[in-house]
Amino acid sequence: MSYDIKKIRSDFPELSIMIREKPLTYLDNAASTLKPNKVIEVINKHYSQEAANIHRGAHYLSERGTTRYEKSREAVARFLNAEFSHEIIFTKGTTDSLNLVANSYGLEFLKPGDEIILTTMEHHSNIVPWQMVAEKTGAIIKIAPINDEGEILLDEYKNLLNEKTKIVSFTLISNSLGTINPAKEMIKLAHEVGAIAIVDAAQAAPHMKLDVKDLNCEFLSFSGHKIFGPTGIGVLYGKEELLEKMPPYQRGGDMIERVTFEKTTFNDLPFKFEAGTPHIAGGIALKDAIEYVEGIGYEEIERHEKDILKYATKRLNEIKGLTIFGQAKNKTSVISFNLDEIHHSDVGTILDQQGIAVRTGHHCNQPLWDRFGIDGTVRASFCLYNTKEEVDLLVEGIKKVKEFF
Repeated sequence: MSYDIKKIRSDFPELSIMIREKPLTYLDNAASTLKPNKVIEVINKHYSQEAANIHRGAHYLSERGTTRYEKSREAVARFLNAEFSHEIIFTKGTTDSLNLVANSYGLEFLKPGDEIILTTMEHHSNIVPWQMVAEKTGAIIKIAPINDEGEILLDEYKNLLNEKTKIVSFTLISNSLGTINPAKEMIKLAHEVGAIAIVDAAQAAPHMKLDVKDLNCEFLSFSGHKIFGPTGIGVLYGKEELLEKMPPYQRGGDMIERVTFEKTTFNDLPFKFEAGTPHIAGGIALKDAIEYVEGIGYEEIERHEKDILKYATKRLNEIKGLTIFGQAKNKTSVISFNLDEIHHSDVGTILDQQGIAVRTGHHCNQPLWDRFGIDGTVRASFCLYNTKEEVDLLVEGIKKVKEFF
């Protein structure tokens, strides 16, 4: 089967717009992906024809919205290969999901001296919540180091594990380095000492098939907007037996069973963790975003993105004075780089003048860049709709940056 890049690009209306009188070259997919027509149409239809609150409504629009929202939950469960659809909690995004686990599991079950293992490459949203938990419980955070290529040092990770280790929380794919971590092995090692494993799959969802049974993780999270869906909707998968034991993260409407002024009892899963009116349109449209990716096929997507990554790495390495950070043997289509003594924000500004959208700064990875002795990078991140021609535009744009300075 041939990869129909022309057809795929035609599905994304934003790819046809002009930026500063230049065609848009969108290379900021690690921050957020563009949205296909299918997703845009579903959101528009909801707000123009089907808008109503869900759950408990006695009228047609509420019943229809509830059905579509819960069908989306079932689609996510199938997408992750979860055992039950009630193991799927809808959240605002990966950050919200990780905060939920930190507050509902970490604060409830950790005690002084317990250990939490993170890695050097974690996003701030998988660091700061655990720091809060450690401060409140007396738990201790330990950091698994990486090598100069941006790969986890598995032997050193293994040496950190012991009977005090209760939680291992790590990113499946680094948002800055593109490194694909050996998740199954890391989870297996964590389980051998009785720890639970939490996987941040925000960057993985658009690039690779996710299977929570195969990984055997206790929790996994991702964000809708990273997988061509809406912002403001995310997913937390959790094993049923753990979710049942955890107290609610937030309190209010829809997560209750019975309220009196003396006592409140809580709803069943998954609603125990879904207080208040949710992002209904986002939840519904997430199903269509997932189906769009599955319609192309992850094998095809991975093949295309590996080809783009190989080509982009080769072209960028040809530029004198350009340094790429993150050279893992197993990585996805993210390239972080710096150029001579030119500040990364200046590089991004001049590329923007040419219609090229990249991300600059620390990418919510300040401890990672401390490891490399820098304060940030330029990040070009590619996905299923990017082309080699766009790589060439990036290369030409960087050459113009060098000429400018």
